[in-house]
Amino acid sequence: MTRPLLARAVDTAMDRSLVLGYTTIGLAVRRALPGWPPDPPAGALAGRHVLVTGASSGLGTATVEGLAALGAVVHLLVRDEAKGAAVAGRIRAAQPGSELRLWRCDVADLDDVRRFAEAFAAQVAELHAVVHNAGVMPPSRTESPQGHELSMAVHLLGPVVMTEALRGVLAGGRVVLVSSGGMYGQPLRADDPGFERGDYSPTTSYARSKRWQVEMAPLLADRWASDRITVATMHPGWADTPGVQESLPTFRKVTRPVLRDDAQGADTSVWLAAVEPAPPTGRFWHDRVERPTSLLPSTRPDAPTQDRAWAWLQRSADLT
Repeated sequence: MTRPLLARAVDTAMDRSLVLGYTTIGLAVRRALPGWPPDPPAGALAGRHVLVTGASSGLGTATVEGLAALGAVVHLLVRDEAKGAAVAGRIRAAQPGSELRLWRCDVADLDDVRRFAEAFAAQVAELHAVVHNAGVMPPSRTESPQGHELSMAVHLLGPVVMTEALRGVLAGGRVVLVSSGGMYGQPLRADDPGFERGDYSPTTSYARSKRWQVEMAPLLADRWASDRITVATMHPGWADTPGVQESLPTFRKVTRPVLRDDAQGADTSVWLAAVEPAPPTGRFWHDRVERPTSLLPSTRPDAPTQDRAWAWLQRSADLT
């Protein structure tokens, strides 16, 4: 359905205002506007396998719930198996008949990611989609087992290495990277991917890694196009996730009345995984609509910067 001009104008105005667009207000208004993309039909994912990382809390759990409600066989990837098992048990109790499978992996550890992918591909012949939701915001600069800054390892390198290793079973499928609207405030720091310069800031590091996700998505889409894999990045808006509760208490105190719940934040991830036909590849989404990747000229990378970033990603993720 083509959205009327007035609906598009209201939607865009809310998006640029942040407070209106990213909160429960924005989602409620958009759902009421003409042209809101319809929900996937009941059973849209029946029998299809979908993998969700960071599935034991917040947006990850809500994504699992949404996918299971559409009939998917959902694979929960977690670091803490006991916590993941408890979450799976609660979802099964709420959705009798849902098919959930639990896997353990530390997305920051590229060796562990490759181990997991090999084991997964040996058991699952066809993967419809992977939702890369796992997130981290360490209070001080921390490195992964391979020596990468932790935010970059979890948000970019781990997902890329995992997807690359799963290309065989993911052929014809979809990749969804859960990003953040916070990336709008950061440029692509191809000169400092490890945040080794200046004073480390958890929120800045988080936003930088999310900028990397969005800027690398079109290049990854090109790389995986030969396997008919589509790539989407999205941001959930301002959701009351465990990460916000633990890392941004002041922000949460001020905005709590209008923060989205987990299901509202996960809505677009579920929609991107289930809607038919698959959305155009390499794009950035929020509330089921494609969004610009930069709002300020200062955060829009030039070609040399993007090339330098891509070269670093190829080396770090061992993309041959």
